[in-house]
This record gives sequence, structure tokens and C-alpha cells, in this order.
Amino acid sequence: MKYYIIAGEASGDLHAANLMKSLLVEDTNANFRFWGGDLMQKVGGTLVKHYRDLAFMGFLEVIMNLRTITKNLAFCKKDIASYNPDVIIYVDYPGFNLRIAQWARVKGYKNHYYISPQIWAWKENRIKAIKRDVDAMYVILPFEKEFYEEKHNFPVHFVGHPLIDEIISRNPISPQDFRTQNNLDDRPIIALLPGSRKQEIQKMLEIMLSVTPDFKEYQFVIGGAPSQDQEFYEPFLQKNRVHLLMNQTYNLLDVSYAALVTSGTATLETALFKVPEVVCYKGGKISYEIAKRVIKLNYISLVNLIMNKEVVKELIQSEFNTKTLKTALTSILQEENRKTLFNSYYELEKNLGGRGASDKTAKLIFNSIS
Repeated sequence: MKYYIIAGEASGDLHAANLMKSLLVEDTNANFRFWGGDLMQKVGGTLVKHYRDLAFMGFLEVIMNLRTITKNLAFCKKDIASYNPDVIIYVDYPGFNLRIAQWARVKGYKNHYYISPQIWAWKENRIKAIKRDVDAMYVILPFEKEFYEEKHNFPVHFVGHPLIDEIISRNPISPQDFRTQNNLDDRPIIALLPGSRKQEIQKMLEIMLSVTPDFKEYQFVIGGAPSQDQEFYEPFLQKNRVHLLMNQTYNLLDVSYAALVTSGTATLETALFKVPEVVCYKGGKISYEIAKRVIKLNYISLVNLIMNKEVVKELIQSEFNTKTLKTALTSILQEENRKTLFNSYYELEKNLGGRGASDKTAKLIFNSIS
């Protein structure tokens, strides 16, 4: 079978790569052509465009890059038509993917969507397009099944969260070897995960680093994003006595005592590693004011959304500053608060549906098209 897969972000690259591996088990003759990243490329097939050339952050950034986005849409349609796949698999990235799905439906292609757009947060009216254009939806958050089926009468498959498999199946390095190989001392580690996009990292990292002088008994380590070069982080390293580790986020979380994390998938990853965290977010002023008016959520972190309560502290926009961050970090370093967090983390993992998300999805897709 011929599979055309579109993933537009780092997390999508990870989940799509694992799905491709599972598809190869179901379909040994699988042929892949895709928009994604290095992880998908390692599995095999043809990389059409890398996600680092596709990700635009915030409302203004999207508007400023409309010409590029329009060109990419036209090119993608032409490329799909040339390849003529048996199925198109969309991985999140809704602004782009739902436009392609609309065109693909008219052309008669089968549209399967893995990892739902977060229409339960904003742009709920996208449900009309999804019901019209998507043949099958595979959701990874427990509350999404109820949202789609009970609120919108659209059947979906809850397959569990793929991060569980990714974390369980890895081969971790021993803590001492990790410290030795990366020139880290014996002090407890606080991980800094400032996001994956340049604009995001620049906003987040400056404030995260501002608290380091108040916690000298800890060592701070930046988890570099795979989409960025090491040189991008150099100005931050020159001003602060911190370490930078590229492409070692999971190994870093394995040995971390606490973490400061930009809102996104990393908040859930950190929780699954059982690391106490403070969730941080600071966007452009105009983009944030627009988002505040259209997003209908009580929380921004996946951890709190899944649990439907404040498990981890969230510092958003003006609340994300040196003073509040210092207070929040101090809190999660206290033993009693850590015990409460750990209990909530174990409950969170149970709610996520167990192992096998990629395998379940691959089997459902293959059986539906074979």
C-alpha cells in the first residue's frame, strides 16, 4: 500500500514515525511519502518537506507567512496527485491538514486523521469539516472520545497515548553514565524545556534562566530542541552558567529532580517521567490577547486538561515572571508537594489508556483500506 503522511511539528514527527513502524508490521510492502522530520526519515520512505520549514507560531506569524503557506498547500496537492496514495494520514497540524483533507475528499482519496486537532479548545466549528472530509479519526486523549461521540455524534477510535509506548520502550542510560558523559556534577538537576520554535524559546528561556542564581544547590540543564542548531542557544549559555544538551530530552528527564516546561506535549512527557514541573507560557501580546478570547479552556497544560484539575502549576503571560517562577519552583522542590504530584501522575497515566497506540492505529488503518 502507498501511504502519504503529513506531520507539521516535532511531536507529529515522533508519533508519525512510530505509526510508520507499526504500519510496516501490518503491511510489509508499505511505501511512505511524507511531510515530517528526521525520525520519519529514519523509518524510510521519501521526505517531501521538513517540519522546520512549516511551523509558524501565533496569529501574526501565520498572517505574515500566508504566501508561503499557500504555496505549500498547492505543492502538497500536486504531490499527492502525482503519488496517488491508497490513504492519506494526517497527524494533528489542523490549519494545513484540514485544507488538504477537503481537497482530497473531492478527489476521492481516503482521509485518516491520527491525533485530533484540539477543536475542543478552539475552532470547534471545524467539526463540520472533519465530519465531511475525514473517514476515520484516531484520538489519543480520553475526553476526546466523549467530545466527538456524545457532543457531535461522530464516531472515533480512542487508541491511547503514543507517548506511553515511546517512554516505556526506550533504553535509558544509567544516571551516573549520563552525568559523566555530559560533564554534569552530582547536584540535583532542574531541566529547562523552553519549546521548539525560535520565537518561543527566546521568550521562555530568558525568564527561566533568571531564577538560576537563587538555586545554586541545583544545576540547570537546557533540553535543546531537535529542530534547532546548537549555535542558536549559545547567547544564553554565555550569559548563564548552565548546560545545554541537544537531542537528549528523555535521558535528561530520566535524571531530573524538577523541570520548567513550556506548555505543549512536553508537559505530558515530563509528567509521564514523574518529574515535578512548572508549566510556563508567554506569547506575543497581540497573539495572546486574540487567543484568550477564542480558546475555551480552564487550563493550558495537557496534564491539567486530562485530569480536569490543577495538578501542575501554570504560569501564563504576565504571571510568568522571575518572582512567580521562583515561588512555584520552590514549591515543587518541597517533599510534601512532590508526594502529592507523584500520586496525581500515576492517576494520569492510568487515564491515558495503556500501551499500544501506534499498533492499534496501524491495524485499524490497514484493515480499513486492504
